[in-house]
Amino acid sequence: QVRLVESGGGLVQPGGSLRLSCAASGSIRSIAVMGWFRQAPGNEREKVALIGSGGNANYADSVKGRFTVSRDNNGNTVYLQMNSLKPEDTAAYYCNAVLQVRGGSSWDNYWGQGTQVTVSS
Repeated sequence: QVRLVESGGGLVQPGGSLRLSCAASGSIRSIAVMGWFRQAPGNEREKVALIGSGGNANYADSVKGRFTVSRDNNGNTVYLQMNSLKPEDTAAYYCNAVLQVRGGSSWDNYWGQGTQVTVSS
């Protein structure tokens, strides 16, 4: 079994900062990509930031220069540092990982349960 557990969401004023964390656990052989998506009410889920096993990252245009995605040394935890938050960043944020389980050969998508980020004064 594989689990992605997020933490760090909450309520913050415009211009503030939050840091999200997501830890992957279970019978994991290798993780290729980890990152974050978000979904606001009435909208489709969209990519926020992804980071590969080599440290290469890519971001949605709307968050470039404000958000930073990183992974820890063992590669099983991903972080999203969010600065200069805006009301339009309000959404449920979902952790995502593309990984192989032990004994498996395919690369599959896994999701966390989501954590709410609300930017409001």
